[in-house]
Amino acid sequence: MTKTLIVNAHPDFRNAAHYSVQLEQAFLQLFQTRFPNDTVDVINLYDTVIPQATVPELLGIWEKQAQHVNLSIEEQRLFTIKQQLLQQFKAHHRIVIAMPLHNFNVPARLKDYIDNILVARETFRYTENGSVGLMTDNYRVMLLQASGSIYTRNDRYTPMEFSRLYLDKMFTEIMGFDRFEIVRAQGLQTNGVAVSQALKQAKMDLKAAFERFYD
Repeated sequence: MTKTLIVNAHPDFRNAAHYSVQLEQAFLQLFQTRFPNDTVDVINLYDTVIPQATVPELLGIWEKQAQHVNLSIEEQRLFTIKQQLLQQFKAHHRIVIAMPLHNFNVPARLKDYIDNILVARETFRYTENGSVGLMTDNYRVMLLQASGSIYTRNDRYTPMEFSRLYLDKMFTEIMGFDRFEIVRAQGLQTNGVAVSQALKQAKMDLKAAFERFYD
């Protein structure tokens, strides 16, 4: 069975009332029905230590390692966490990200997580012609996104929804993932949109995306 990792990027991930959390639960129900003898691994980013790329202790690690200089206790702690996050990520060929749209982009902790898994010679490598992805063995990612507005009307808001573009490019073009899927529960704070109908449509879209995800 292909291993699946859910990356929950909601700051209030324990609250089942949040729509991205509801999408995550809908995904789990589909998974349990399709694969009753298998389990999904889950990482809640806002309940996990995620080193920031700008932390001084982390910035100096690569140079020290190149010079064969011993790391400080704090540097070693952060490096160990970073390696654990990276190895967990690489061990799963199906990645599901559940998140609310924050000001047209990904939540801050998700950006920190991406910084920990975008590692040269691990998930991509540099060449004379630019970077090449190393995650090419049928890796796939699905984004479960909840948003207050609607971003699929091809209006002024459509190009402002940066999270889809950012995640798609990082996973498929940089790391070499085979496929990127997005399921949207959108318009949840938009006048004239019935939340119940928006969620119903999102779950229908999820069901179709789920079949492609594991085909």
